[in-house]
Amino acid sequence: MSYKTILVQIDPGKRCAERVEAAIRLALQFDAHLVALYALERFSLPSYLLVQIGEEIIEGQKKAVADEVERAEAEFTRLTSSAGIGKAEWRTSVDNPIDAMVLSARYADLVVLGQSEINDNLDIATGLPARVTLAAGRPVLILPNIGTFPTIGKRILIAWDASREATRAVTDAIPLLKLASNVSVMAVDPRLGEHGCLPGADIGLFLARHGVHVEVTMDPGAAIDVGNELLSRAADLSADLIVMGGYGHTRLREWVLGGATRTILQSMTVPVLMSH
Repeated sequence: MSYKTILVQIDPGKRCAERVEAAIRLALQFDAHLVALYALERFSLPSYLLVQIGEEIIEGQKKAVADEVERAEAEFTRLTSSAGIGKAEWRTSVDNPIDAMVLSARYADLVVLGQSEINDNLDIATGLPARVTLAAGRPVLILPNIGTFPTIGKRILIAWDASREATRAVTDAIPLLKLASNVSVMAVDPRLGEHGCLPGADIGLFLARHGVHVEVTMDPGAAIDVGNELLSRAADLSADLIVMGGYGHTRLREWVLGGATRTILQSMTVPVLMSH
């Protein structure tokens, strides 16, 4: 297994170039085809507003959007050309951005997104990273909205609880795990029946058979929640990637995330690879 198609999110945010550069490094590392997707909301207004605003203002707004897409494409082309990427593709979409990203993700091996900007009008569970992780069926690499990340995947921390989602995440991360110089598996307060006869032993053996150099540690639990415990351990290990399952389900159209997932999406300090 390897990553042969990598999809990267493009947006007008100031962190976009950092995200593209990370995706480029991964594409070079795995000799992958790199797809950039700029997903735009379709520009539409109620008819009564169209009359009030006027055609000239509307056309001006459309031109501003077109100019921004052209600028972003030129920047993507410049970055990929400078890096020597021979397999790069640019796409735009006017469908719902989450729907467009989910659809394109299903034809990629890895999706690279940016952390949602948290504000009073956006719950982290409704943001693009959470929605794509839960709907796409593909591993999603999420980059924090602060910091620089010259390496991703040299020192990896795995959050392991023997769940289906964690299993998917570990399996999806194997191409990176095999190349890492250090892999640590952390299980917080593992319950014997959920992890086999010896908690941590089976996941350690599974990864070792894939050629992964792994260290398994058990954490009996701490006063802080699991998400913050993971971030603290990542800092202690100087990890440059956390691998974990993303938890959630739909109920009356609300996205409900597990506590650790929500904490990580809100407060991540290093890139995180999530699968659901």
